[in-house]
Amino acid sequence: MTTATAPGATGYEVVIGLEVHAQLNTRSKMFCGCASDYFAAPPNTRVCAVCLGMPGVLPVINRSAVDLTILTGLAFGCSIPPHSKFDRKNYPYPDLMKGYQISQYDEPLCVGGAVPIELDGERREIGLERIHLEEDTARLLHREGGPADGDGYSLLDVNRSGVPLMEIVSAPDMRSPEEAVAYLRELRRTLRYLHVSDADMEKGSFRCDANISLRRPGDPLGSKVEIKNMNSFRAVQRAIESEMRRQAEVLDGGGTVEQETRGYIDATGGTASQRSKEEAHDYRYFPEPDLPPLEIGAERLAEIRARLPELPDARRERFETEYGLAATEAQLLAETRARADAFEAAVAASKPDRAQAVARWLIGDVAALLNQAGDLELGETALTPDHLAELVGLVEDEVITAASAKEVLAAAFESGDAPSAIVEERGLAQLRDDAGLATVVGEVIEANPQAVEDYRGGKDTAIKFLVGQVMRATRGRANPNEAQSALRSALDE
Repeated sequence: MTTATAPGATGYEVVIGLEVHAQLNTRSKMFCGCASDYFAAPPNTRVCAVCLGMPGVLPVINRSAVDLTILTGLAFGCSIPPHSKFDRKNYPYPDLMKGYQISQYDEPLCVGGAVPIELDGERREIGLERIHLEEDTARLLHREGGPADGDGYSLLDVNRSGVPLMEIVSAPDMRSPEEAVAYLRELRRTLRYLHVSDADMEKGSFRCDANISLRRPGDPLGSKVEIKNMNSFRAVQRAIESEMRRQAEVLDGGGTVEQETRGYIDATGGTASQRSKEEAHDYRYFPEPDLPPLEIGAERLAEIRARLPELPDARRERFETEYGLAATEAQLLAETRARADAFEAAVAASKPDRAQAVARWLIGDVAALLNQAGDLELGETALTPDHLAELVGLVEDEVITAASAKEVLAAAFESGDAPSAIVEERGLAQLRDDAGLATVVGEVIEANPQAVEDYRGGKDTAIKFLVGQVMRATRGRANPNEAQSALRSALDE
């Protein structure tokens, strides 16, 4: 464990637990048939009597949401109790349509488990307390200046109300802001691997609350403060660091840290008090009378377990052993499931001994094009794994040079045409005519007398310039090694 590292918090140990809410990838909401894809929809158009909280309506459990939550629990090694139930969590917020939220209290779907993280080359596990399922609230959209008196006002968009929301509660195992961010990154990566959530912090489908307390090493846990309103990894780190400094100042001044909920303010990087922190009894939990308890039988659990994909760490290790990739290459390729799938599809379409070449192209030039296009995955573009395998084959078989391959890749990425067709259409096949290469070499020597003089005067680096001129004259079709050999032969005569 590491002690607090934020400036102004020296000598204290920070204890951090995170509560992460992830919206699930289901077609409909948690307890009704409304579409759960609300983000781009006009306000209040994805609603019905159930998610509006109208009297007399009855909720119906979304089976897919339950399965996705259990799938997540299995991925993190949670225990799945055979019996679970939903509860009413009562609190009077304006974005809570019924005046209560259907959640889970004492019998969640998943218990225990852990999330593996790696920080500064060291691997450890962050324990989980539980993963439970609930419904999301509506959204309050705050506006400056009121229609009449200019005091500001809020609008209510009910589209989000009732969207399936999975809450992942960690144990208080983190001891630095950096560990907290590493935990969140691994959590998000795994949720995306499982396809249970898009886990997009900017859209609000992956939200984090941090519980933070300071203590002297060896002392009992101090009062915890909950921080809300963090919508990026950077915001989480800044908020924790700010709260560490604030609590250290209170303790150093002889004061007592009050248990409360504070909001993160992105403009300042600080936090502001919102309300006193509620305890479980404040929510007056009781079993949801309109929903039956859930019985998770062995057969259903086995069906869900069979859907588990190979997880990121296991896939990274396999890439190293099966394909001989370096650790950094395997890590980059296994970062997302889509990228790992694209790599293996391209390897399958190529020759067995070309996996490393496929990896280099995928994490190099292909990754650069994907980033330029808006951080896309390969499946979102016109370039296919088969195209990549064909391109690698053209280079490895010396049909085209690496320089020409970059041009072919860019064209295939844009058009979706096969690399071999692009090579033929543009005349990019490698220059194999010795006489033709000799002609170009002679022209380059004649056009660059200063470089020739430098080379013959003992400046060997001049040959690199001349090779570049040959490559330029042949539009990258000449083999660089053959061009250099032809240049040296001509110059040394």
